[in-house]
Amino acid sequence: MIKVRNLTKNYGNHLAVKGISFDIEPGKIYGLLGPNGAGKSTTMNILTGCLAATSGEVKVDGHDIFEDPIEAKKHIGYLPEQPPVYGEMTPREYLSFVAEAKGVPFEKSLRHVKEVMQLTQIYDVRNRLIKNLSKGYRQRVGIAQAMIGEPDVIILDEPTVGLDPAQIIEIRNLIRKLGRIKTVIISSHILAEISAVCDHVIIISHGNIVANDTLEHLEAEASRNNALIIKIKGEKEKAQKLIGGVKGVLSAEYAEENGIVTATVQFEEGADIREDIFNIFAEAKTPILDMHSNESTLEDIFLELAYGNDERNASFEIPAISDEEEETEEEAVHAKKKAEKEEDDYKPLFSSSDDEEGDE
Repeated sequence: MIKVRNLTKNYGNHLAVKGISFDIEPGKIYGLLGPNGAGKSTTMNILTGCLAATSGEVKVDGHDIFEDPIEAKKHIGYLPEQPPVYGEMTPREYLSFVAEAKGVPFEKSLRHVKEVMQLTQIYDVRNRLIKNLSKGYRQRVGIAQAMIGEPDVIILDEPTVGLDPAQIIEIRNLIRKLGRIKTVIISSHILAEISAVCDHVIIISHGNIVANDTLEHLEAEASRNNALIIKIKGEKEKAQKLIGGVKGVLSAEYAEENGIVTATVQFEEGADIREDIFNIFAEAKTPILDMHSNESTLEDIFLELAYGNDERNASFEIPAISDEEEETEEEAVHAKKKAEKEEDDYKPLFSSSDDEEGDE
């Protein structure tokens, strides 16, 4: 359906998208996931022909988005982060206008607009001004305009931003419904948003694709990273020997401090080595002080891929205040005290007694 090859986009000296390539297949809901500033919206705007790429190729159903934009855009419906709706119009008027702009024949337009309003559940508010609708309904109107013209692919940029929990659930249900009849691409920086509705995830970080896989495979990858954390009172060498003899252990890392050894043990998928660990240390009369599982989640995988361990574990220090900044703070305190004194010294032109007389 959509083929992207070596796509790049420069903003001056800033490289926002760095030669990414991926395919969008029909009949799936794709999630474009990544932190703010990762390049998601830039990629979306290029896919829809709203923004020119610096280099690379985008083909929609075989049509090049740059060389044959009219034919390519016929296959795409797009909802930007800010819905492009007109507040002084009603949903019916607006969608009829969009249908005319997209070249939908008039005899087909009335039926088509009605079907889209019913699917997006805005038919009951079709004659109300859009500016008087809730944000959830305005978002539905925006999704409805993306569906006008029966495009094969619906692209939604941050479709639930600013919505309340009830509205978010409604929009997610609508996206699932669309996914049964269309190919859908949604972008978000919220993992829960993507995992709730998507079949396939593309994770972008710093303009690069760091993961392109199904949710099932990513979740399986998370489960393979599960580890057993064991704290042992004893010597590191002895702990290594005992744990190394347990069936199902793949690898282990050890840290020793004040006579306590902490072992992080990776084990075979589906194996439960806790009982064997307990028995072998009990036989060796070596106390286990603590033993618990450290289960990786899909969120852990996302944070590691999108941000990297260095950024996730970075410590934030409070910068020292320079002499000039200290002087500025002292001046601010002095100014505040001066203002308070002026307020205390202030005498109103009219006393409270004058006000009472005026009221009478």
